[in-house]
Formats: sequence, structure tokens, C-alpha cells
Amino acid sequence: MRGEATVLHADLDAFYASVEQRDAPELRGRPVIVGGGVVLAASYEAKARGVRTAMGGRQARDLCPEAVVVPPRMEAYSEASRAVFAIFRDTTPFVEGLSIDEAFLEVGGLRRIAGTPEQIAVRLRERVRAEVGLAISVGIARTKFLAKVASAVGKPDGLLMVDPERESAFLLPLPVERLWGVGAVTAEKLHRLGIRTVGQLAELEAATAERLLGRATGAHLHALARLRDPRPVAATRRRGSIGSQRALGTRPRSPEELDLILTQIVDRLARRLRDGERGCRTVVLRLRYGDFTRATRSRTLRSATDRTAVLLGIARELLVGAHPEIAERGITLIGVSLSQLARADRLQPELPIDWGDRARLDTVLDAVHDRFGTASIERAAQLGRESGWTPPMLPEHE
Repeated sequence: MRGEATVLHADLDAFYASVEQRDAPELRGRPVIVGGGVVLAASYEAKARGVRTAMGGRQARDLCPEAVVVPPRMEAYSEASRAVFAIFRDTTPFVEGLSIDEAFLEVGGLRRIAGTPEQIAVRLRERVRAEVGLAISVGIARTKFLAKVASAVGKPDGLLMVDPERESAFLLPLPVERLWGVGAVTAEKLHRLGIRTVGQLAELEAATAERLLGRATGAHLHALARLRDPRPVAATRRRGSIGSQRALGTRPRSPEELDLILTQIVDRLARRLRDGERGCRTVVLRLRYGDFTRATRSRTLRSATDRTAVLLGIARELLVGAHPEIAERGITLIGVSLSQLARADRLQPELPIDWGDRARLDTVLDAVHDRFGTASIERAAQLGRESGWTPPMLPEHE
């Protein structure tokens, strides 16, 4: 691993809401909620009142009646993201985007031409503020994980450097929720075991952590707690998976509504596969129930495909299998991830499974959309229906 702190994690603060406040001066200093039915983003003023992303709009307004609710403007967020990433790439050639509002930057080796990592980070923040009009928090550390934790601790609008000699003093007292990969379910499991800080997890033997949390998860989290993270900043790696999700609020959803939402998600993902001349082998359905626990279901094909009929058929089967749990516990989020991506010249041209007339219709839609665009034809079931918001995505790296 690196001997000095040369990894920057740069993360725009409350991105969507900050863009709204930037473009409408009358919103500055006021609580802002982006999205009506479900909260897509909240300003720090709204977060201080308990408003959180993916919260139902009614609950958010109850918590913060004076909040200004604005509709999302995805093109404005995409434009701001492109401007910020241009600054990242002007800072160093080694940029690994995580999402449209955050990235890792490797600045080792730039000392003679650009100064120390801290000096580089100071100029980066100044440029983002001056040229894009947004606040950005930056963490600096030897590893990607520590840099990400440092930027989160430094928020909002902060700069925090973790010197190698004080890594343990910085990380070990933090709550286990700060570990990359600890969600609500894992945190609850650790809390039941009396483990509330990173240091308490680090004190366990690796085999004990694996036994308590599962082999893969336990090994990953134990390594992070012991300050082991040798992953480099991967500037040219192509995305290994793509995904999309939709927050649903808390009202009950019928199987027909869920099928429509699932279809909209898979339609968009399949088009992205074909636009990038790629296919996938594994379909993963991600659910968050009404009690906010999460579940995943997946299926892997023998050959990669980019056909909507195949991907949607698999996703539907996975969702049908989850209907009993959904009926009992409710559902607040549905998402799909496509992984094990492959190049177009390795795809399976035939449908491996016949799902009947619906699959044949999906195949026709693929052909029409690919030739004439997505506005040329639409599913009858989706006419007049809310399609949900499609968040802007990072461009694919070649």
C-alpha cells in the first residue's frame, strides 16, 4: 500500500439541492427538498430537520413544513457534474468516478509540478466553487476507503487529511456505520453483538468476523477496520455493472404497479446496454421493504444478453418470488442491477427462454427503439403513467 496520503475523495455536498440553491438565490439558506412524492435530495437545512433521501414526501413535509419543494432538473445536474469532472481530470489523469457527484483522484507524483496533496485539494475546492458554484468536500488519505471516510467526516464544505501516523486514532473510534459496506442490517447485527465502533470490530480475529458476518462480508469489513485497503485508483476500468432503482414511498403497491415500475427500470437498463454495445449475464433484483430491511435476489445466465425480453423475464420471475414478503411487509424501493457485463461480440443472439407473446413484443420494441429512438413507440401500459426520474449517469470508460 502507499506510504503517504495521496488519494483524494472529492464529494459534492447535497448535490441536487445545492444545484437548486445555486441557480435560485432565493433558496440559499432555506430548507430545500428535491422531488415531491419521494425525496430525491435534501439541502443541509432540510437534513437538520430530519429529512432524508428516499423518505416519503408527506413525512418530509411534516418534519419540515417550511421546506421549499422543487422538481428535479436532471439535465442541470448532468451539466454541473460534467463541469466538475472536467476540473478533476485537469487536476490529475488518475480519476475514478463513483457517481456523478463523487470521485477518487490519485495525486501521488504531482508534488513537483502541483504541490502537496493538501495544496492540490485546496485548489481543487477553490476551482469547483469559483467555476461551478458548488461546495465540495475532500478527504485525503493513503487508501480509498480512508479518503472516503475523511470526506464524509469533513462535510459539509470541508477538507480533512488523515496522516498515516494517525490513521488508527482517526478511524477506530468511529461508529461501525462508517465502514464501507455496513448498512442498516449489518449495523444492527453488529450492535446486537456489542460491536459499535470500528475499533471493537478490529479487535476481533478475522475468522471470528467471517463467522459472525459471513465469509465475504466479514473478511471485507475486518480488513477495512484493520486499515487494509490496497485498491488503486482505477482511472480506465470499464464499469462492471449498471443499475437503476426507484424509491416508492410508503403507500401500498399492487403487483400490477410493481410490474410496471420494474418494466420501466429494465427498459432503461437494456437500452443502456445496447447503447454501450454490451450485454450481461446476471440480473439482480434489489428490494427495500416497509420495515427498511433490504433483500436481493439474482439469477445468472449461461450466456450474456442485451435483450429486454430476457432481462425483463428474469426480473419478473425474481419479483414474483418476492410477492409474499412484499404483501406482508410492504415495499419502499425497487431496483435492478445488471452485472457480469460482456462485449457485444460475445452476446447470445437467440432467446434462451420463451416467455410467450410478451417476450416477442419486447423483441420488436428493442428493434424499433434501436432504429428510431425511444420516443417512437411506447408500451400501452405506460401511457399517461409516471415513469419516475432517471438520474444522470457517469459516462462509460473505455
